[in-house]
Amino acid sequence: MTVAYFALVRPELHPAKGDTDASDAAWFDSAKLPPLAFDHGTILKVALERLRGKIRYQPVGFELLPERFTLAQLQGLYEAILGRPLDKRNFRKKLLAFDFLVPLDDYSGGAHRPARLHCFDRAKYEALASKGFLFEL
Repeated sequence: MTVAYFALVRPELHPAKGDTDASDAAWFDSAKLPPLAFDHGTILKVALERLRGKIRYQPVGFELLPERFTLAQLQGLYEAILGRPLDKRNFRKKLLAFDFLVPLDDYSGGAHRPARLHCFDRAKYEALASKGFLFEL
C-alpha cells in the first residue's frame, strides 16, 4: 500500500497488539510484508483481492474513512487499495456525479488552501440502489 493509505489509517491511533505468540505485532506495507505465520499470508492476499474487487462496485471505501473526509483522502484510499494511481479529474467527476457525496461547509486544516470536507449520504445511496443504481468506479 502507499504512504497515502497510512496517512488515512494513522497507525499511531491504532496500535498493533499481539498476544504471546505475536508480541512483535506491527503495521506493515502490504507490498513489503515479513513472513507470516500459518496461512495468514494467503488469508491477507485473498482479503485484499476481495476488497479490490468489491470496492469497484460497492461504496465500501466510505466505511474505511472518517465520517468527514476530503476528496484527496478518498482518492488516496482508492489508490492504495487498487495499488495504482487514478486520474484526479476523472475520479472526482465520477464520484461527485453519483450525488451521494455531500459537500460540507467545513474545510480541512491546511497551511495553504484547505480542502472542502465531504460526507457520505448513505440514505441517498440506498435510495439509488433500491432503484437499480450500480456503483461502478
